[in-house]
Amino acid sequence: MKIEPFDMERWQSTWENEVSCNLSESGVHPLRVADLLDAGQAAALLEQELGYPQTNGTRALRQTIAALYPGATAENVEVTNGGAEANFVVAWRFLEPGDEAVLMVPNYMQLRGLARAFAGKLHEWPLVASYETGRWKADLEHLARLVSDRTKLVFICNPNNPTGARFDGVTLDKICRIAGRHGAWVVADEIYRGAELDGEETPTVWGRYERAVATCGLSKAYGLPGLRVGWIVAPPEVVDATWMHHDYTTIAPSALSDRLATIALAPASRAKILDRTRSILRANLPVVRGWLESRADVFRLIPPEAGAIVYPSYNLPINSTALAERLRRDESLLVVPGDQFGMDGYVRIGYGGTGAHLGEGLGRLDRVVRTLAGV
Repeated sequence: MKIEPFDMERWQSTWENEVSCNLSESGVHPLRVADLLDAGQAAALLEQELGYPQTNGTRALRQTIAALYPGATAENVEVTNGGAEANFVVAWRFLEPGDEAVLMVPNYMQLRGLARAFAGKLHEWPLVASYETGRWKADLEHLARLVSDRTKLVFICNPNNPTGARFDGVTLDKICRIAGRHGAWVVADEIYRGAELDGEETPTVWGRYERAVATCGLSKAYGLPGLRVGWIVAPPEVVDATWMHHDYTTIAPSALSDRLATIALAPASRAKILDRTRSILRANLPVVRGWLESRADVFRLIPPEAGAIVYPSYNLPINSTALAERLRRDESLLVVPGDQFGMDGYVRIGYGGTGAHLGEGLGRLDRVVRTLAGV
């Protein structure tokens, strides 16, 4: 089996700690351990034994996660090391040589690489940019043409990376019906669920279809990427199978991360964390939108509905990878080029950091843009 380079992850992991201004991140500024714990919890954490925890996640954590999904129980949940491992073991569980998969694009391209490696044949289902309505739209007729009896999985990312678009319940039901006509599974990466600008939580695919699987984690909406906690919500027989695959990867989550995740996802803590996330997004999005609108000669944006990223197109005489490399080299600024989503002429900019950091990054971007635009 051959696996292709994961360009975006390699780009970020190579340079994110080398630049002085990083706008490539897609989550909000991380929380500290002290932000999660009261005095009693902090003292108890210091007494935590550092042995192997329950390898599929402690029952306490799985029950806490299950409570976020209508009708789910702990038996519907598998805890993984980050959302990336959740996606990996799901793809590994389902896809075999000769299978076909359909991938919503643009997307976090981990699933494109995995589908090509495990199955070999992948059909891309593109979102449609509608500047008239100010939204990215789902072309369901196109999806229906792509899904066939050979399709094993339909992958979606909702809310979407990198566009910030989201599907409502009606659209999710239609996607499930299209998949159901051919017995295909629908897998939704819901890592940005909870990071909505309007505060209305994005519907989950879970419970809409007997062959629906949701993956998620604490890295984006929760500002807790360092815990490396993700999860799968699926029928029990799928969870049992992904647990078996997990036995061959990282075996178990960290004992400390499992405990901290259980605290973070308790109802009161979760509400507080997501309120913080949305406050950051609401404060920072007008800043980045204002700057993009001031350079409307160069950029065009469909505003995100969720997530800490914007994905504008641009009309500069430079390839997106070359533009990102120039920003890194000349301004020590990191952004994600559209090439890494298969879309040259776009750039992904993270706005989930501090206001001062965002302003500094936009200033550096502005200098390069003005030079390239000849103004």
